[in-house]
Amino acid sequence: MTERHSKIAFIGFGEAAEAFAKGWGADISSGLKAYDEKVEQVGAPGKPAERAMATGIVLASDRAAALDDADVVFCLVTADRAVLAAEQAAPYLKAGAFWLDGNSCSPGAKRRSADIISSAGGRYVDVAIMAPVYPRLHRTPLLLAGPHADPALAVLNSFGMEARVSGPEVGEASSIKMIRSVMIKGMEALTAECLLAARRAGIEERVLASLQSSNPNIDWPRQAAYNLERMMVHGRRRAAEMREVAITLSELGLPNGLASATADWQQRIGDFVLPAGDENYPERADAILSRLKD
Repeated sequence: MTERHSKIAFIGFGEAAEAFAKGWGADISSGLKAYDEKVEQVGAPGKPAERAMATGIVLASDRAAALDDADVVFCLVTADRAVLAAEQAAPYLKAGAFWLDGNSCSPGAKRRSADIISSAGGRYVDVAIMAPVYPRLHRTPLLLAGPHADPALAVLNSFGMEARVSGPEVGEASSIKMIRSVMIKGMEALTAECLLAARRAGIEERVLASLQSSNPNIDWPRQAAYNLERMMVHGRRRAAEMREVAITLSELGLPNGLASATADWQQRIGDFVLPAGDENYPERADAILSRLKD
């Protein structure tokens, strides 16, 4: 069997998994199975089922069914569930199967998952997703690390994916993703704290003008609208990632106050579950501020 015709499974069928499946199309996705623990939660939203229907993916009722004879497994759950996902899937993992851990976890969490998967006879790969999965879908840049990164790269290349190897040690890819997120997700939180305060104070035009003067290469109203949308739509997932970033900094013996504060802002706005609406900074700011009054 060629790598091109490997049997693929997903553990966690959220935005990233759906994007990959859409990008591959029927040629690769046909017969692909997925399991998402939300299918077992009473009263849980039907998002995994909706995603599966949109992509033609078979949504399995349990992990065993999803992993049956799978050669390549993408683990794409939330950051705080990644190690548990490895533990729960390990008994059903085919010997020699790739476990592609694309979760935004600390290097320490990745190494714990690697030990679990390796003990079960699988081939663990530390995967970092380095950009939003839309609009690039399966062509979103990936970093791979670990002793099985090179053969995994060949598999991903056969799927038409954009990946490169960052190193032979588990945690090398995740370190890059985690440390980069201090800046990317931190800038989103700074946007919220600065420009929500400016709007509530009635001085946002002057603050934006000052920012524009200091940093003319940035379209500040547009950037503000985008940053707020990221937090409104993805804040809870980003908060989970930033808690892993804080752990990463602690593992390095560094203070993590900014990462922890970023997690708080991401969680706070994400918990409002607000629709993003139009790409408009004032409207998005007002939607958030109306909830911050509660």
